Amino acid sequence: MIINTYIKENAPGTGNGIRLAVYQGKGPAGTPEAIRHNTDQLEQVVRTARQFNAQLISFPELYLSGYAITPETAQELAMETAGPELAKVAEIAKANDITIICPYPEKATVGGKTRYYDSIAVFDINGFLLKNYRKTHLWGPDEKKIWNIGYELEEEGEAYSVFLVNDFPVAVLNCYEAEFPELARILALKGAKLIVIPTAADESTVLSSGKWTTTPYPDVSKTLIPAHAYENNIFISYSNRCQEETLKGKIVGKYLGNSMIANCHGELMVAAKNEVTLLLADCIPANYGPTHPENTDYLKDRRASLYRELVKTTE
Repeated sequence: MIINTYIKENAPGTGNGIRLAVYQGKGPAGTPEAIRHNTDQLEQVVRTARQFNAQLISFPELYLSGYAITPETAQELAMETAGPELAKVAEIAKANDITIICPYPEKATVGGKTRYYDSIAVFDINGFLLKNYRKTHLWGPDEKKIWNIGYELEEEGEAYSVFLVNDFPVAVLNCYEAEFPELARILALKGAKLIVIPTAADESTVLSSGKWTTTPYPDVSKTLIPAHAYENNIFISYSNRCQEETLKGKIVGKYLGNSMIANCHGELMVAAKNEVTLLLADCIPANYGPTHPENTDYLKDRRASLYRELVKTTE
């Protein structure tokens, strides 16, 4: 595993920032054995990250089950938030004194029906569930065949919320959602200083039809994500898979391996090549000055009353 760091001698103090670790890995998908393997791997990576005093660590989209799975497999493997699989992740967080962002396939009863979500669980250093986020913007027709859209019903609560890690405001989005400027802006307006985005950006994956995708996913890690970091004056990370994902020994996905962490000036602090990598960076706003003369501020200078067109629906 390559370890790529942009860190100082000491981790950020309480309220000043966060030492973020981003794991970019590969592994099996689509079986109970794959879940056990990926959980064991998570624990090993967490221990490595703690050697560098990481305070928060992120894993790729649908990390526990793997990404390239069919609707039937997703339902078979989907787990409840309070189930034993995530209880193990919570134990790892507590045992290693670190907050873990763990993407997984969720099964939940919502609106009186069983639903399945592409979700992200965040466990703090006490093993407490800080946030369970359900993907709100599903990519393409295939994800819509497999997953329900998150936060369609009021009982699910607030979709875009901010939680504290090391007394520092953090939020999560999921994969395709990195490409919607509205979402990063909403979270920035709510006070987020870091947005962590697990993803499964691929060169090609097997669809539920059995066919491979024919066009690589766009590499937004060097375009949109740094731009969203800059325009909101926040840190944003992208946590992807790399190389190949396998189902019972057969390749079902090939990934870009373009994980990165961008600072609040839109600059890449650390970035991975397409190999197993652990990225670490200190995200400290005080290390960066203003982006414009006279403390010009995009968020403060917004004229929200003129933006009604943004929320109009199109036919």
